[in-house]
Amino acid sequence: MGASPEPGATAPAFSLPSSAGGKVKLSDFKGRPVVVYFYPKDDTPGCTIEAKGFQAHAAAFQKAGVPVVGISPDSVESHCGFAEKYGLDFALLSDEKHAVAEKYGVWVEKNMYGKKYWGVQRSTFLIDKNGKIANVWPKVKPEGHAEAVLEAIAELSP
Repeated sequence: MGASPEPGATAPAFSLPSSAGGKVKLSDFKGRPVVVYFYPKDDTPGCTIEAKGFQAHAAAFQKAGVPVVGISPDSVESHCGFAEKYGLDFALLSDEKHAVAEKYGVWVEKNMYGKKYWGVQRSTFLIDKNGKIANVWPKVKPEGHAEAVLEAIAELSP
């Protein structure tokens, strides 16, 4: 699989079905920054902590004018149930064929209890208003992650 785009690189374009209905494209955010975070699976412990962290700081992201978008290989139906269960009011995008995860270099071979399989490596990308990667968090630890992203947003030039 490809490597993750580095800061300064143009963010790979995407258009994916959303839990909010319709499709969401990266170009929808042209002219403003956006947080795009990839996570392995809806309603699992780490992914729930991460999503609830972004939701807990929703007002701060909104005040900064930076939308948050989550992407996983789960279906739109799964995303809708996950969002409803935890009151998530940001879009969760379905990348069932993991094409976007591959473009962002986060579709990786994993190893759990000696069993190898392919899946999403929890990673976050802060994309600036010009569509360039401003910051990358590979191998994210869910606890406190939303706060780290907010700190990086504060450092973005207006």
